[in-house]
Amino acid sequence: MIAPAALPPAPPAAVSTPSRPGPGDAVVSAALTETRVEVTSGYHGARIVLYGAVFNPSTRPTDVVVVVRGPERPIRLVRKLRVAGVWLNSRPVVFEGAPGFYMTASTRPLPEIAGFGVLRRAGIGVDHLRIEAPEERHTVTRYGIRDVVVSRLGADYLDWRRAVIRLMEKSDLYKADTNGVRYVDRNLFRADVDLPTEAPTGRYETEVWLFQDGRPVSVKVRPLTVAKVGIERRIYDFAHVAPWLYGLLCVGLALVSGWIASALFRRS
Repeated sequence: MIAPAALPPAPPAAVSTPSRPGPGDAVVSAALTETRVEVTSGYHGARIVLYGAVFNPSTRPTDVVVVVRGPERPIRLVRKLRVAGVWLNSRPVVFEGAPGFYMTASTRPLPEIAGFGVLRRAGIGVDHLRIEAPEERHTVTRYGIRDVVVSRLGADYLDWRRAVIRLMEKSDLYKADTNGVRYVDRNLFRADVDLPTEAPTGRYETEVWLFQDGRPVSVKVRPLTVAKVGIERRIYDFAHVAPWLYGLLCVGLALVSGWIASALFRRS
């Protein structure tokens, strides 16, 4: 069993763009109904509608692929090992560059739209996410001095990478909908972007790719922000700016609450 623990978010990666459209190539235009989602105490996820149009001067068919990438965050994994009848955690493995949320929606399955190499270069699909090979970090003692040893994973890399994707899919943070883009008119389309409650806060990138003859001919990028607001935001900021003071206040509040509860039970 492998258990994840997310670390602080990292800056988002840049988007690869297709070459300049040639004569007869189609062009896509798109927008979001909302560009900012506010997270409050009553937040239970959100649904955002992406809509757009395809301007196709030729009769060649086109396909639309929508990719939503959340803020990147290193993900720390450990493997449960049974040693002498006791379950223990293995040394942690840290994956870099994994988006905290990733969704694809398309007019049909991705392998039918473009080839493996094209999807890999564009980074479209969970199988083509640019997740850096992780490092294994563990502490050793040499001549009485503690040192941190960093080593690259070998043949186990793909197993760990699959575990990252599997766990994120189980949490509904990675998903793919092969029929998620629907044409509502001849050239007008829409797609629903569903953000679960567990979706991380931060800046998202919404990419709208237009494929023609198996290659990307146009792409539009639209930003999306998921942010905490109100008392939740103030508590979040306070916990990260002054973590020691926040921890002490939590302990103090717990002690006071326990003392009040004990006093009430003694009276009853």
